[in-house]
Amino acid sequence: MKATLTFNNQKLHIDLSKPLDISIPLKSGTQNPLAWYIDPPIMSPVEMGDWIGNVEKGGAVNFNNIRFNPHAHGTHTESVGHISKEFHSVHDIFETYFFLAEVISIMPESQGDDQVISAAQLIEAIGSKKPEAIVIRTLPNNSSKLERQYSNTNWPYLQEQAATFLREIGLKHLLIDLPSVDKEKDEGALLAHRAFWNYPNNPRYNATITELIYVPDEIADGSYVLNLQTAPFVNDAAPSRPVLYKIN
Repeated sequence: MKATLTFNNQKLHIDLSKPLDISIPLKSGTQNPLAWYIDPPIMSPVEMGDWIGNVEKGGAVNFNNIRFNPHAHGTHTESVGHISKEFHSVHDIFETYFFLAEVISIMPESQGDDQVISAAQLIEAIGSKKPEAIVIRTLPNNSSKLERQYSNTNWPYLQEQAATFLREIGLKHLLIDLPSVDKEKDEGALLAHRAFWNYPNNPRYNATITELIYVPDEIADGSYVLNLQTAPFVNDAAPSRPVLYKIN
């Protein structure tokens, strides 16, 4: 199924029958990426008296309760409401769902005990392009990211200047394969979040951050069309499914 989309008066052709899904599906139990020191997600059948929502156990239908946290248990998209005093729902951000995106691969640099992504690295990777979305694949990259236990690991993060650079080039949607764009333990500073959203000085309400994606190696660096869909939750963050399409 072919489609033609227009970005900045430029027509781009994509094949909708060949999606490249970079989300991580949510499962019950520990076979998920886990962060922020909380228990794994739970999917369990409803039980009411003698009735159970599980066909294998005699129920008429499968009927599960699901307990999870979007920030800790898989691919999710955040609004500025994640760090603001005022409530802002990610559900209210999107007017369109297709964006011109650039996939880049970055090997974080050592800085003391930390691994960081710097503005210089982003400038080199992006060059003069000004996409609407950036998809950052950190290196080394492998499928262990699908189930990695991140709590107390001091994962790599974006330096404040790196997030400022992305804001200044007009980037609307930042996607990364880490639990957060910020350092795991930073005393609540959240410097990259604040810099990207320009909070609290002049908040960018139409910008989003998507975390805990996974970009397989077979997806090459370069330009793509991104379809970014979020579950319709009225919350600062929601589970999401970013999908890339090669540009023909």
